[in-house]
Amino acid sequence: MLTASLLRGCFECCIKCLGGVPYASLLATILCFSGVSLFCGCGHVALTKVERIVSLYFSLNSSDHALLTDVIQMMQYVIYGIASFFFLYGIILLAEGFYTTSAVKEIHGEFKTTVCGRCISGMFVFLTYMLGIAWLGVFGFSAIPVFIYYNMRSTCQTIDNPPANLTEVIEDICVDVRQYGIIPWNASPGKACGLTLTAICHTSEFDLSYHLFIVACAGAGATVIALLIYMMATTYNFAVLKFKSREDCCTKF
Repeated sequence: MLTASLLRGCFECCIKCLGGVPYASLLATILCFSGVSLFCGCGHVALTKVERIVSLYFSLNSSDHALLTDVIQMMQYVIYGIASFFFLYGIILLAEGFYTTSAVKEIHGEFKTTVCGRCISGMFVFLTYMLGIAWLGVFGFSAIPVFIYYNMRSTCQTIDNPPANLTEVIEDICVDVRQYGIIPWNASPGKACGLTLTAICHTSEFDLSYHLFIVACAGAGATVIALLIYMMATTYNFAVLKFKSREDCCTKF
């Protein structure tokens, strides 16, 4: 009897603890960490490959792509900051999710809600909304290099397998990266045509950076989804906490 009562007590304790787990915040944290890791890691390496491709094939004079080099280095430092910030912010939001979920489900009945706790929860709601909007912009920005690489790859496929109705000479089919603003218009050669272009497309740097940019874009999209889940979870918890505080029966955040 004593063993059965002990097992029943342990089982009820485990069920109570599992009831306080913020599964939405936990899922969002895992998705956020995965998305930010993919975006930062793949984006950092892809930017390095872009600098190498431009310096080898599109801008032989180092002064022509000096600005591009500086911008890439600055973006890599920004990537370090993004990774550090979201690592800390994800942990904080997960902890906030544990506290507010416990409060909403009234797991610890001896606590009472406070104005400070609700203000902190509301601050996280606002900050997460702002970060979600910002990451929508990051997601759109990360799709730009994918678009550029896709155009280059499509042009290379046209040269490798020209359609029957093609009227242009293969050597006249070019990709000019200057039109994307990557390098200035006075950069030389600035463009690649014909067999030279296909040779660039067949290099390991091009293929690797293209796929890395795709993965980085997917990581940014995963981070947007994670922030949306965070927004729904934090908004729900904040709304319930505010509602229950009127009845003076809610637990403390």
